[in-house]
Amino acid sequence: MIGDVDLVVHGGDVFNRSAPHASVAHQAYEPLVRVANQGIPVFIVPGNHERSRLPHARLLAHRNIHVFDVPRTVVVEIRGVRVALSGFPYERDDVRTKFADLVEQTRWHDCRDARRLLCIHHCVEGATVGPGDYTFTTASDVIRASDISQNFSAVLSGHIHRHQVLALDAPILYPGSIERTSFAEIDEPKGFMMLELDADAGALQWDFQRLPARPMQRHELDASRLDAAALERSILGIIADAPADAVISVRVSGDLTDAHWRVISPAYLRPRVPATMNFDVTPASGFVRRTPVDRKRPEPSIQHALFGD
Repeated sequence: MIGDVDLVVHGGDVFNRSAPHASVAHQAYEPLVRVANQGIPVFIVPGNHERSRLPHARLLAHRNIHVFDVPRTVVVEIRGVRVALSGFPYERDDVRTKFADLVEQTRWHDCRDARRLLCIHHCVEGATVGPGDYTFTTASDVIRASDISQNFSAVLSGHIHRHQVLALDAPILYPGSIERTSFAEIDEPKGFMMLELDADAGALQWDFQRLPARPMQRHELDASRLDAAALERSILGIIADAPADAVISVRVSGDLTDAHWRVISPAYLRPRVPATMNFDVTPASGFVRRTPVDRKRPEPSIQHALFGD
């Protein structure tokens, strides 16, 4: 695949937090550096999870790696075609109002003889997420559709985890996340996008390339219908029947006895769950245990049971 790619754009959220350990940053950056070592330009948009600034950025010191840490435009020549990539980091404060000015700060208009791409990490009006198809509209962190300029061949954006294309004056291309990150994405295909440009300003093609994603499962168990032994068999059956890399959430309803609590405790489940599996058990009533007089008290030994990498 790498031989078919002339440049790479990472849409942001390289990390899920702003201050990962340097060793974690090295592991995340290493594939990007490897691509850059092949002579392929790599562009990265710092996202909201990085708080608009890539941590341990010294690890990305490479002539072929370009980070949109401030509004800027970088021009590269690909197979005889000049391509100008403009971008800026995630804007946390009212991007709806500031968007036009941020685009101007990239100085995109200085590149008059190039195909132009805008690289961002934001929601644009009309983007959808979640099983209910929530649609972004007029919030301060949502860019107006009318502000998208046809001076760009396309807008490449991270931030939205669902793959979609918004047909605006310049198409908004959301490749989405390459892995499912929550149960709101349980049925979503995951992958990346390939974009083809040529010297003709009217020629623009894209294609979504699907990647294998970890399977997700949800299960409901009713403890009022199951004694502890039956609950144990049900949970162990779910584990045995699932792929080893599955992400599983089990919700247990009904009043739980001490024997039930033992079966769903981390100490009991941890050695029975494959290291490659994420397994989550959640009592419907929360992590509390009822006393014989029906008082509720915290159960300090029970924690949210999430195992695996």
